[in-house]
Amino acid sequence: MSVSPRTRACLLSLMWLSAPAAFAATPDPTPTIFSPGVISGPAHDAAPAFSPDGATVYFGRQAPEVAVIMESRRSARGWSEPAIASFSGEWTDMEPAMAPDGSYLIYVSNRPAHPGEKPRDGHYNGKTWPGKGSALWRVRRTAHGWSEPERLPERINRGDSVYAPSVAADGTLYFMHPNAKTGYFQLFSARLRDGDYEEPQPLPFSGGEQSDVDPAVAPDQSFLIFGSRRAPATASMDLFVAFRDGEGWSAPQWLGERINSPGSDAEPRLSPDLSTLYFSSERSEPVTYPRTREQTRADLTRIQTWDNALYNIWQVPLQPLLSAHRPATATH
Repeated sequence: MSVSPRTRACLLSLMWLSAPAAFAATPDPTPTIFSPGVISGPAHDAAPAFSPDGATVYFGRQAPEVAVIMESRRSARGWSEPAIASFSGEWTDMEPAMAPDGSYLIYVSNRPAHPGEKPRDGHYNGKTWPGKGSALWRVRRTAHGWSEPERLPERINRGDSVYAPSVAADGTLYFMHPNAKTGYFQLFSARLRDGDYEEPQPLPFSGGEQSDVDPAVAPDQSFLIFGSRRAPATASMDLFVAFRDGEGWSAPQWLGERINSPGSDAEPRLSPDLSTLYFSSERSEPVTYPRTREQTRADLTRIQTWDNALYNIWQVPLQPLLSAHRPATATH
């Protein structure tokens, strides 16, 4: 019996939704480097934020004393050479997060609250970071590009170390700042009502006992991927996922040893169509032996362009990960 492509797609979708246990037995997919030598380069590259159509990406690029948000556009030839975004380049800027409808972008900056002031110091993880205090800022999409940056209200920027924004479809803002008692980073969310943010609330699974960082929330808030030092992570940061469970959240699930490398894995981001998980990692591509001289020359070039143990951006199919780790009681 012949089956049309449309019918086959529908049947596959039904199988996907009705048989999560079968997918749970499938090994986690293996991450691959994202745009090596262009987006992932020799500097510290992290936290890609895509336009709703996926054709433009904003990401953070850092050198020892420079942090800036870059912009790249996709064409039939691939991603363009990144350029500094129009709203960045004057201060230490990082961690862009796009609203799902593309109408605004929130990012982290040490830009002072008032002109003429110096950047404040940051305080987290038991240390003082001179000149590196950070707050969340927003730029809005206009007919002529991005607006001038505007600082989010003090209800959000209540300290000097606010980082890692993520925006849900209804405007709810997820972010991190240090726990007042322990100094470890903790995850918060704040609902947007009538154009203003409500009082931020800590996520129930993030109590400040260890550092939880970099929330990446689904537009419908059905799941959230974040970095943490909780078990089974040890000395490095690993990636976890939590699912919406009624009005609350499921216990976080470790994303496994294929996603989490021996080094740091953090700053997760979701593609607009939820097909891909992007994250930042210190991992390198494995080297196998014996090797040809051509392979060795290629390896030397790779090290010069991106594979140098700094953060680079990696990508992996998202839906198999969600199916493998979603609890039976979680909201689909």
